[in-house]
Order: sequence, then C-alpha cells, then structure tokens
Amino acid sequence: MKAVVQLAHRASVSVNREIIGEIKEGLVVFLGVTHGDTKADAEYLVRKIVHMRIFEDENGKMNKSLKDVSGGLLSISQFTLYGDTRKGRRPNFMQAAKPDQANELYHYFNELAGAEGVLVATGQFGAMMDVSFTNPGPVTMIIDSKDR
Repeated sequence: MKAVVQLAHRASVSVNREIIGEIKEGLVVFLGVTHGDTKADAEYLVRKIVHMRIFEDENGKMNKSLKDVSGGLLSISQFTLYGDTRKGRRPNFMQAAKPDQANELYHYFNELAGAEGVLVATGQFGAMMDVSFTNPGPVTMIIDSKDR
C-alpha cells in the first residue's frame, strides 16, 4: 500500500458538489492498494501515519503526531498512486488492486485509524471526488508499506 500524507487545514471531499467528509486540522491521506497487499500493510500504515511526528510544537519543530494534536484524518482512496508512466503517454494502472480488494483494505485502514482514537472522514470509494484543502508548509510524506 502507498500513502501520500499531507498536513491540512480545513480539508473536505465532495461528490456531486456535496461535501461528504471534512476535517478542520489534521492530515489528508491519499491511499493506494496494489496486488498482494494485506491487512498487515494497512496496520503498518495506520501506525506510521497516526504516530508520525510532523506537526509543529511550540518551538516550531516537527515534534507532534496526529494524536498529539487531536487532529482529524481525511482518507481518500486513490488507485492512480499505482499508475505506471514509464511507457507511452497514457498511465497503465495494472498495478492497482481490483476494486473489491482495494475497497476492503481501504475500509480496514479507516477502521484502524478510528480505533486509534482519530476522527476519520472519508471520501466515497470509486466515485469522482473533489478534494480541497490547504497544505501548510507545504508538508507532504510518501509512505510505502513495502519499504518497512
């Protein structure tokens, strides 16, 4: 699994111009699932993301985690993270997991994050979504569960 994690102020996701998920302060996580990913991959990513110290403390240092700041997590399923652009001009998405597998792991990831005591807002799996947020810093991390 891959996650693109971005600090966020006032993040929201809309489907058909209707907001279906939003957070005030926290993280926006774009989550991609590939073949062979398991619940262990989701568990690794949740632990890493929820406890990663990327929020500033009172001295302006990245010393606080999502849990430390009582932030929210806006989770967006994004199969395009597994787009292969090495050949031609059109990305190949053969490395993205089939929808059933991806949806199951996406929901599992969200459940685990909620079990960590984090407020989780989500997009709609498989829908065309509009995601809006401010990325202070900017701070963006890319985490791949295969790199553990």
